[in-house]
Amino acid sequence: MFLNLPTLLTWARIVAIPLIVGVFYLPRPMAELNLVASVLFVLVALTDWLDGWLARRLNQTSAFGAFLDPVADKFLVCASLLILLQLDRVNALVALVIIGREIAISALREWMAQIGASKSVAVHMLGKLKTASQMMAIVFLLYDGPLFGVIPTHLLGTWLIYIACCLTIWSMAYYLKKSLPDIRAKAR
Repeated sequence: MFLNLPTLLTWARIVAIPLIVGVFYLPRPMAELNLVASVLFVLVALTDWLDGWLARRLNQTSAFGAFLDPVADKFLVCASLLILLQLDRVNALVALVIIGREIAISALREWMAQIGASKSVAVHMLGKLKTASQMMAIVFLLYDGPLFGVIPTHLLGTWLIYIACCLTIWSMAYYLKKSLPDIRAKAR
């Protein structure tokens, strides 16, 4: 179904992306902008869990929702990485690896669906770990200050984004290796 509550939450996640980015263009103190952006990111990221839970709970899963959900996630991550890159809070190579992997795996999933081998690139625990560390890293890097006066969010975010980068490469290699037999079979 094109418009149900879970799908509307996914659309809301996409619509909220310019708000997270736009926060940093307001004439306010940076600490205030960091707090607002990180809170917005957390709220928007939580809709990812909520829309999936509601879709299953209300029996409102749809092919369109299944397509749109990962697209919204990728937009959110890529936009956040670009703003963090502009703020000099993330290494350009790390951002490039993560964004490049998202594009490559999306293309691979599209290709595998076209050849009827979607199961070869089904979500794996590596991808889930990558996503979790990536999302936590982005929150910490957006906040970029001592949380509760003691937690070094920039340092934690930097470590987590490097872990996410390593998991990004590992999960991409896993998906490529898993799909290679199907690709070879269809290339003949």
